[in-house]
Amino acid sequence: MPVKLTAPEAASLLPVRGVELGYAQAHVRKPNRKDVLVIKLAEGTTVAGVFTLNRFCAAPVTVCKEHLAANKGIRAILVNTGCANAGTGEDGLSRAKQSCDALASKLSIQASQVLPFSTGVILEPLPVDKVIAGLPAAIDNLKADNWLNAAEAIMTTDIVAKGTSRQFQLDGKTVTITGISKGSGMIHPNMATMLGYVATDAAISQSALQAIIQYAVNKSFNCITVDGDTSTNDSLILMASGLAGNAVIDESSPDFTVIRDKLTEVAVELAQAIVRDGEGATKFMTVRVEAGKNEEECRKVAYAIAHSPLIKTAFFASDPNLGRILAAIGYAGIDDLDVNNMELYLGDVLVAEKGGRAASYVEEQGAAVMKESDILVRVVLNRGKADCTIWTCDFSYDYVKINADYRS
Repeated sequence: MPVKLTAPEAASLLPVRGVELGYAQAHVRKPNRKDVLVIKLAEGTTVAGVFTLNRFCAAPVTVCKEHLAANKGIRAILVNTGCANAGTGEDGLSRAKQSCDALASKLSIQASQVLPFSTGVILEPLPVDKVIAGLPAAIDNLKADNWLNAAEAIMTTDIVAKGTSRQFQLDGKTVTITGISKGSGMIHPNMATMLGYVATDAAISQSALQAIIQYAVNKSFNCITVDGDTSTNDSLILMASGLAGNAVIDESSPDFTVIRDKLTEVAVELAQAIVRDGEGATKFMTVRVEAGKNEEECRKVAYAIAHSPLIKTAFFASDPNLGRILAAIGYAGIDDLDVNNMELYLGDVLVAEKGGRAASYVEEQGAAVMKESDILVRVVLNRGKADCTIWTCDFSYDYVKINADYRS
């Protein structure tokens, strides 16, 4: 089961003015599940996106980038689960574009105003006829308060739906932010095997929205890892309808930092939810590296710890075999690291210092911390003032079972 994570209540996911959501059961891969999502956006909505860095990116990612670059004003989003439409060549691009054409025709907009997304099994052709056949039902139930159904419609191996909302005053106006995400396996920084959709009714310029999404993703979705695999379909979309009535925010506006930080807060919660729902996860680990020369070396150490199968399996077993963490720090790639000057903590317990086991440490202390479901691993490099935080989970027997049986 997910680590201290439950699905949100439908009423807790607040409607965002200018955003409607509808879903369908199109039987893309399996019967009787929500697997097609349509999001309709009010005219004038600004939209920004960030995508996977995997060179084998999926066909819909390529089409999304093209449509955003066309700058025609995005009016709709189309998502299907069950098939990733990745590793499908020119045929995959054609099928992704066919789905855009079909939705555009039904909504009386241009195909370049539709962003397509797919998630599921790679190297299989998208059953575009099924996706298109599901569009009338999805359009018929377009509603502003359909966020929970939308979150359920984008799930693959996720156990619970993921979503959150914020509401606050900005420029004397009530502003709402609501976001949903999916992801459970193939999770690794530089985006993960995740889809995320975050909408606000604040008025935000295009350049400011792009600056916000880059900032937010580097503080959230680029700080999570489940298994070190970067997927082909990762996408995060940020939408601002402008219907809250506030003055348009750009990078020089007094409210820029406020809205940036609120949107980042939502992104962090959604990103952490993905890790808490990591495939087979039983522990949620925060890996914090402090006092580095720069953020890059802090990230190297954090990722070395967070990606290590030996460390992740030890946490699953609550086995304080913490020499594995020291080994990961040592191979992280900091050539001039003085291991005699760094410290390792597990929770509040000092485990290692001066190049070896701390004199005060006893194994029972480590075992007690590792039995908790939320665990902090803290590395103090004592080389400077930089830091970073990464979130990850353990590896259990179920991770292997889920991925061994994924296509069945």
